[in-house]
Amino acid sequence: MSCTARWIDSGEKERFNAFIAGHSKGHVLQTWEWGEIKSRTGWRPWRLIIEEAGQIVACVSILERKLPLFSAVIFYAPRGPVLDWRNGEIFQRLLSEIQELAKKRRAVLLKIDPDIPSPEPELVQYLRGQGFCPLETGKGFEGVQPKYVFRLDISPEEDLLLGNMHQKTRYNIRLAQKKGVQIRRGTRDDLPAFYQVLKETTERDRFLVRAYSYFEDLYDILVPAGLAELFIGEYEGEIVAGTLAFVIGDKAWYIYGASSNAHRNVMPNYLIQWEMIRWAKSLGCTLYDFRGVPGRLEEDNPLYGLYRFKKGFNGEYTEFVGEWDKVYRPLFRYLWYVMEHAYSGLMKGVLGRLRRRGRRGG
Repeated sequence: MSCTARWIDSGEKERFNAFIAGHSKGHVLQTWEWGEIKSRTGWRPWRLIIEEAGQIVACVSILERKLPLFSAVIFYAPRGPVLDWRNGEIFQRLLSEIQELAKKRRAVLLKIDPDIPSPEPELVQYLRGQGFCPLETGKGFEGVQPKYVFRLDISPEEDLLLGNMHQKTRYNIRLAQKKGVQIRRGTRDDLPAFYQVLKETTERDRFLVRAYSYFEDLYDILVPAGLAELFIGEYEGEIVAGTLAFVIGDKAWYIYGASSNAHRNVMPNYLIQWEMIRWAKSLGCTLYDFRGVPGRLEEDNPLYGLYRFKKGFNGEYTEFVGEWDKVYRPLFRYLWYVMEHAYSGLMKGVLGRLRRRGRRGG
């Protein structure tokens, strides 16, 4: 059956999102709203649908960004496209449409990082055959999206989920409950307090955080659309923890987490995770994604504590197929990578100095 392709406008937003919500590879980062968020930070969104007999069979949200110093742009499809990857005809049509747009927009490359666990040899072979090249993004959080995550099947009953957790994790959840930690849904008015606790977390753990305005955009665009929820943890009337979760269809993701330096002994982080899992179950979700963990699991890794915390909930350690670039303009791609790697090295140096100062109490 022949298929048709169309770049769409906001009049088809609900239909676009409905397809993503119902697809096994659907992701919040491919929704219409995510494109709107990124449009406020220098990206331009484009949305493409492929149809057969009037029904959407594939879609993609492309983010376009102008490169500094060059008369060119890059394309990025975060956790996309959304389609049956085994259908080569549909995928080929989608790539052809993107390539036509790339010619008009002078795009250097298309980056994808699909929501597909590794190994997937047939997909890897197909991507290589279509001119994609894999990128080595390291064993930490160097990629645009996490390559290594924990994912938990939350379809079993709550008692079974708790019973499958590591004994210490289960103990800490019950300790927080016994100590009187309260978890509630956050409101827009809670956003400043959440951000303050998040900044406290980043200063303690020595990593960077986005501006407050970005979290305002996340809340104002995603929460009313039913694509996100803010959670607040309180102890003795004081906000001691907060998280932001994404959700679409039958999947939920833990995105941002914050914890105060005060009252860490009452274990609010464990209870807030458990309440997010219960919330996701109440919406009919069957998959809960704890997001990024390191790929190098030795105990001397500074990120090992994060791995151990998430592992305690008994999720499945998952490696994705990673980032792939389809290059349209090789010379510009080379120049861009040189600049990108130089910037990445600079930021690693800054973070390294911050962590060393933190260990010295600086």
